[in-house]
Amino acid sequence: MNSSWKRTAFFFLTGQGISMFGSMIVQYAIMWHITLSLQSGLAMTIFIICGFLPSFLISPFAGVWADRFDRKKLIIAADALIAIATLILAIVFLSGYEEIWLLFVMAAIRALGSGVHMPAIGALLPQFVPEEHLMRINGLNGTIQAVVMFISPIVSAGLLTATSLSNIFFVDVITAVLGITTLLLFVPVAAHERSKQKEKVSYFEDMKQGIVYVRQHPFLKVLLLFFVLFFILLAPASFLTPLQTARSFGEDEWRLAALEIVFSVGMMLGGAAVSTWGGFRNRIKTITAAIAWMAACTLALGVVPGFTIYLVFMGLFGVAMPFLNSPMNVIFQEKVDPNYLGRVFGIVAMISTSMMPMGMLIFGPLADFVEIELLLIITGAVLLVITLLFGRNKTLLKAGEPSPAPIPASVPAASEEGS
Repeated sequence: MNSSWKRTAFFFLTGQGISMFGSMIVQYAIMWHITLSLQSGLAMTIFIICGFLPSFLISPFAGVWADRFDRKKLIIAADALIAIATLILAIVFLSGYEEIWLLFVMAAIRALGSGVHMPAIGALLPQFVPEEHLMRINGLNGTIQAVVMFISPIVSAGLLTATSLSNIFFVDVITAVLGITTLLLFVPVAAHERSKQKEKVSYFEDMKQGIVYVRQHPFLKVLLLFFVLFFILLAPASFLTPLQTARSFGEDEWRLAALEIVFSVGMMLGGAAVSTWGGFRNRIKTITAAIAWMAACTLALGVVPGFTIYLVFMGLFGVAMPFLNSPMNVIFQEKVDPNYLGRVFGIVAMISTSMMPMGMLIFGPLADFVEIELLLIITGAVLLVITLLFGRNKTLLKAGEPSPAPIPASVPAASEEGS
């Protein structure tokens, strides 16, 4: 792998950042349009389900595709699907048919594209980024995402006041075209070996082999189990803090905007720190520190008396996020057999898109009967206990050490059966 990987990584991250920027602008515009038009909690619940459920359902299939097909082409196909659907929706809206149900359908289509993206991108990066630089590239990618999350709601709000929703849809189309063009012209990544082989194993058999691969490696099984618990317990801090702010500090719109801004700024700072420092040598120690940090911030959000201090801890919570996400991705990229990497990332995508909403099924209704502050204190304390167990797990600590060799496959790869 020669030094040209830096140029390839630059254009890859730039293209994906541009595409994500347009997508987030339109995502906020759709969400706010539904909120302002209907002012219905049920409508927002449907919107959230449309934004999560399709991604959850397609993730296992997307993981198989990422192992079977050219990953760069998969990313392009997902971007193209979203762009074409958005273009059609823009034309329909311009014709005067502006039904809300179309926005729910659009949210579901965008979720399908997102579900394909995560396994494909996670599995593609190790194809052109040297292993010793994976942490920094993942951290840089997190920084770009945080910058986009910071800027896009501001731009989206400005566009909503200046033009129609149908015109805003074209922003996503244009940025998707720019992202696809960048991938095609400036990201020369060859298809991985398995994608060149003729498959004879069914999708469900291929998916089953991925699950067996995870189950037969204690490190993967234990790590994913811990992440299930972490994501469920992080649900109150992730979803209930706007409601807590309105109840405890005031219903001013600027307070809710401030939450988004400080969290995004925190993520930018954390992503910059990860890409510069790289975290501890042992990836598990970095993840442990990040989750302990988030647990402490969750506790603090339940007890701080003033809104200014509350914002400080929300920003610190954001700082910790890249220290969780980047080393987690790198562990999979370093340790998992490349033939199974897409399917493992597909399982991770299922967990990340489903566990927090499932946590809200527990904590959301409780928030109408129990003070959110108490929920934050309890979940923060439980998180600290689980983090202690996580950080002392010998299997995980051993797996967290950098290693040039991925975990060998314990089950025959689908490509081998088909050869």
